[in-house]
Amino acid sequence: MPGHRTSHSDGVFTWLRDSFRHRGVAGSLRYYAREFGDLLRDLTPARRKSRYGDIDYDFEHSVDTTWATVSLRTRLREWLSGGQYQPSEPARFVEILASLPVAVDGFTYIDLGSGKGRTLLMASSYPFRRIVGVELLDELNSIAQHNVARYRSGQQKCFNIKAHTGDARRFEFPPEPTVLYLFNPFPRHVWRDVLNNLRSSVLAAPRPVYVIYHNPVHDDILAAQSWLHPLGRTHQFVIYQAVISG
Repeated sequence: MPGHRTSHSDGVFTWLRDSFRHRGVAGSLRYYAREFGDLLRDLTPARRKSRYGDIDYDFEHSVDTTWATVSLRTRLREWLSGGQYQPSEPARFVEILASLPVAVDGFTYIDLGSGKGRTLLMASSYPFRRIVGVELLDELNSIAQHNVARYRSGQQKCFNIKAHTGDARRFEFPPEPTVLYLFNPFPRHVWRDVLNNLRSSVLAAPRPVYVIYHNPVHDDILAAQSWLHPLGRTHQFVIYQAVISG
């Protein structure tokens, strides 16, 4: 099951502790200074206006998945946690799923770092067995749950959609055929824990597992995993298959 919820103060303390542990004090100060500069640029009127370019999907489906309406408070918490919400483009998502080497009928779709839940909604147009989202920030996940509740589409094929708040490092992967979607959701130090958990899960319950890494900034971490076999690669995404022999 997804990780337990923590209070906002506990979350901030944990994120800072993790950063200092993995980056060191000087490295953390440099990281937060750089990311805070990006945050300030994102808050300028021109930058925020440009972000409304992704809002067509929301108008079409009467939901709120755009980047442009994320509050300053949430942006600050993203800055501290080391992640940033960015919704997947519908056309790109269709392209990515079309690149999978298998039909997804009966697979479970999992999005770690699911934000406001746009990919959960888009994935429901495919015949997945069920759809699961896990998001670190409760304020984003609350919006995702609201979106799931109100979403309607004539293309919808999967109606078993759940969005949870939790730390991806504590997520217990279900022993089911899985398509795992990752839109560069974590800082580097989180990736290894998540991948170790996935490997242990597949080793304990062998089954088909495909990993989609969209915006592969830290792909060197995945490429170094001998049990992840790359099946397709573009500058926008990489698809891996988990292959583990006992």
